[in-house]
Amino acid sequence: MKRNLSTGTVLVFVGLMWLGLEEQQCWAHWSTEIEGAVYYTDDVSLFSSSRRLALREDPTQPVIDVTGQGSDVVFEPELTIGNTWNNRVGTTSLSIRSQGFIFAEQSRFTHGTYGISLEQTLPSETTLSLRYHYGPNLFLGDNVDRRSENESPTEERVTTHFLAGTIEQEMVDDLTLRVLGRYGVRLYNENFAHRDTYFWTIGPHVDWALRPGIALTVGYHFERGLADGRNQPQFRDDISYINHYASTELEVEVYEHTTLELALHYERNNFTSDLTGDERKGATEDVWQGDIEIKHQLSNAIQINVGFQRSQRKASFEPRTIIDSNVWIGGTYQF
Repeated sequence: MKRNLSTGTVLVFVGLMWLGLEEQQCWAHWSTEIEGAVYYTDDVSLFSSSRRLALREDPTQPVIDVTGQGSDVVFEPELTIGNTWNNRVGTTSLSIRSQGFIFAEQSRFTHGTYGISLEQTLPSETTLSLRYHYGPNLFLGDNVDRRSENESPTEERVTTHFLAGTIEQEMVDDLTLRVLGRYGVRLYNENFAHRDTYFWTIGPHVDWALRPGIALTVGYHFERGLADGRNQPQFRDDISYINHYASTELEVEVYEHTTLELALHYERNNFTSDLTGDERKGATEDVWQGDIEIKHQLSNAIQINVGFQRSQRKASFEPRTIIDSNVWIGGTYQF
């Protein structure tokens, strides 16, 4: 499955890139953006899912059974290379992104993600985009291995592939509607292969420029995930789900060159297992998260930022609410 999904994705992108190119000289003007940030997190097991709980990221992260695995300092390097050119029907943009989280002490959680995206604007004020995301070998924790006789703890890891497409249309001045759809798969290591999950997502986003210096984005996703475990009752571990995700993001220019960004995210997982003995049978999970970030533009090329993030999650089969917090300082250099 991994090979088929990756090969198909590459073929799609190659085809679209070939259609979009008009002259070979369009490849001559590349832009590069380098980002870096240093974080402190009080729960390494939830750090990745908290950082990706956003409309344009991967908000429905894998199920995490083992939390409270300690604090750490995390370094995030990110590199994005892009190019834009004109063609017969509009403007084409291509970007390639590589991003990682490097943990200072708990190095098993260190991982990277990679992506490529293609965007085409049309004369009708319509924008089409396609994005492929690859997140290999993410460590989730030492979890109970239901395939072993004594159910001993062992490493749980997952690799994620998904392809996301959007159609964006300017409805009226300062108001844009975007519809997102995606399809993907989360593939686990052999000890947890019954958790392999295929998922699809659909949902609208609205971008609204309320006034100069103030912008609001709201969005909703509906997602269905089906795990192999639903057909393997002997493991009593079906993580299939229906997910509802809602997000509100507000951006305000508080001073010249300084922007305040506020975000509130809510996620509801309704687990659909009907297996006897499965703790997720009839279970639900609620996640709330708030973000605050201040960005300051030092020059046309350099930006610095500081932020804070707090999330809380509660599963119906767990006795307590799990809370984690992240704080960071970082910067961006573009050339």
